[in-house]
Amino acid sequence: MKSKSKQAKPARRILIIYTGGTIGMAHGRKDKTLVPLDFRQIAEQLPELSRLHCHLRFYAFSEPIDSSNVHPVFWQRLAAVIEKNYPKYDGFVVLHGTDTMAYTASALSFMFENLSKPIILTGSQVPLGTIRTDARRNLITAVEIASAAGAIPEVCIYFNNFLYRGNRSEKFTSSKFDAFQSLNYPPLAEAGVHIVYLQEADKKKKAKKMKVHYGFNTAVALIKLFPGLAPEVLQTMLSDTRLRGVVFETFGSGNAPSDKKFLAVLKAASKRGLLLVNVSQCSGGRVEQGKYETSIHLKEIGMISGADMTTEATLVKLMFLLAQRKGHATVKKQMQKNLRGELTA
Repeated sequence: MKSKSKQAKPARRILIIYTGGTIGMAHGRKDKTLVPLDFRQIAEQLPELSRLHCHLRFYAFSEPIDSSNVHPVFWQRLAAVIEKNYPKYDGFVVLHGTDTMAYTASALSFMFENLSKPIILTGSQVPLGTIRTDARRNLITAVEIASAAGAIPEVCIYFNNFLYRGNRSEKFTSSKFDAFQSLNYPPLAEAGVHIVYLQEADKKKKAKKMKVHYGFNTAVALIKLFPGLAPEVLQTMLSDTRLRGVVFETFGSGNAPSDKKFLAVLKAASKRGLLLVNVSQCSGGRVEQGKYETSIHLKEIGMISGADMTTEATLVKLMFLLAQRKGHATVKKQMQKNLRGELTA
């Protein structure tokens, strides 16, 4: 009796979306300046992609955007492309500039509720067309992870051997290949000789229907505290009546000056209905309002603790929640709730 041969698993379908950034640049023939690469040439640039067990398709924005020009309107355009193609593909790889990649990853994580497929953002510090580039390895590995069976269904950032949760990541260097870090949450996977998945996928998500939420309210601001910030200057910053929320980067575990004039300005802003959020200037650790005397006053005036969220995730989350047309109390409560793995409860 002949044994039945094992059926090969069907190739996974991956959509690579090029939005712009260094990874899609190449040196022009004439003046050697960096110009956008025609992504129809990607197969020629990376023949290794054809050896992966997946079907690749490409989508390029008609006008590549420098990540410094990224805006919430762009996030919604990108989300719309993914939503439209969501039923057709098993995973998505987004090529994006590094400068604001953590903001985009955070935005997508909040927009896509009950995500059951991987959305992996990657890019490079050096253009794809150069000899000693990190673009080749980043892109190939990102596609390989996105096409893996049981891939982690999250919005992630893959960079220089590590897969990070997108809304836990931050860019911390502009001159090294390991441009990103995630100090408050461990990597999801590490790519060495083999790709080792350090966390298992949450299978419960697959039972729920995916939803996409659009809209961001940009009436927010970011203020970084520093020794010598005058209460009068702070008052001027907070006096714009269009403001709905302000994220404060405070010292250490959430500390701020205990000067009475300084606190009076914050208290008045809070009473006006301005949402004030406290995150640390430190990349690692968390805000603990009340641990020191210099933070207990912030808690008393109603400042929201950002716990261990990154500044990028905090700002985007605030814009996202304000756009949902929910009341002040609801937004305040949900800012402190873990929605997409962005904070440790």
